[in-house]
Amino acid sequence: MTKYDKVFNSQKTIAETLTPEEAVAAIAVVTAIADAAAEEIDPEGLAGILWEFEVFEEYSEDEIIAIVDKLIDIAENEGIGPLFNTANESLTEELVLDGFAAGVVALLDEEELIIPKNKQPFLEQLKSALELEDEEADEIVKEIISAFQAAEEEYFDDDDVVTVEEYTDNIYESPLGNFSVPIPVDPEQGGKIQTQEGVVGFSDDFGTLLRIDYYSIPPEQLEELEAQGQAEYLQNILVEKYVPQAIFANVANAQVKYSEYIEDIFAGAYYALVDMPKGSTISQQENNGTSTRLNAYRGLIAFINGEFLYIVSTQRNFLDGEVPGEIDEEAEYIKDNILSFVETIEFS
Repeated sequence: MTKYDKVFNSQKTIAETLTPEEAVAAIAVVTAIADAAAEEIDPEGLAGILWEFEVFEEYSEDEIIAIVDKLIDIAENEGIGPLFNTANESLTEELVLDGFAAGVVALLDEEELIIPKNKQPFLEQLKSALELEDEEADEIVKEIISAFQAAEEEYFDDDDVVTVEEYTDNIYESPLGNFSVPIPVDPEQGGKIQTQEGVVGFSDDFGTLLRIDYYSIPPEQLEELEAQGQAEYLQNILVEKYVPQAIFANVANAQVKYSEYIEDIFAGAYYALVDMPKGSTISQQENNGTSTRLNAYRGLIAFINGEFLYIVSTQRNFLDGEVPGEIDEEAEYIKDNILSFVETIEFS
């Protein structure tokens, strides 16, 4: 008898058939539940990670969340062994590696970027059940870890970081000439400016983060905007596209906690608050010498000004033991901070 007999030695299957894509997601669900109770699984967090898989590129995040919810229900009602067996039978030859990768992602310790020792026996049995060669499996593990390492670089490269002192007038001007803004960080507090095409971020050693993403709206997007209406268009851009790609892909278990359409800002703006467990841009030193990223909330406001779409965001960090207030209060506080920053921006 082994710890994972319930997964790999079951002879049963579930009553429902699974598509090959659902089979990939099912392996992630089974892997996550193998050492935990189903109610401990975060469907939104798991869906956010799966959404980065190419196999799910045609799915919306809501559709993937619905799939994960369904699979968790099946696992609770019919067992993870039968669910795994049906998933294994439903995988096409082309998606076997994706299925294994989904299991790897569910096992990965995202802080240490390793497969913990106590999880490695499951990974070995998963590899055998999917009939993968050692070399194939090892390559996938390396690729997954490399992808997470790249995501942790916070979008900017070192070459993109400049000091505040380089801006003699303490004003940052967009290379496209569409806006300028007083620099909101102090060099004496480690203030720095990070730039890349279409984005500028201001940060310091005390956890300040103010970021402006900006995009020129192409004609086809203008047609989409007209067809959908501003509220739906901005919601889709911010919640369905930007947040999953910029946050969910980099922070495990991150989820949107609050959102609203604001009618009286730039003829309409969309606001979202994202809970980011251990997703802050700053870390806290532990007694054992290791460092752990703080929990944080990220607030984001999307709006249109002239020919550009803007997403302005800020971060609120929570020190170890600090408990957030009621979500409505936190959302209002962070929204006010973003709007105060937006008021300092001069648009051209």
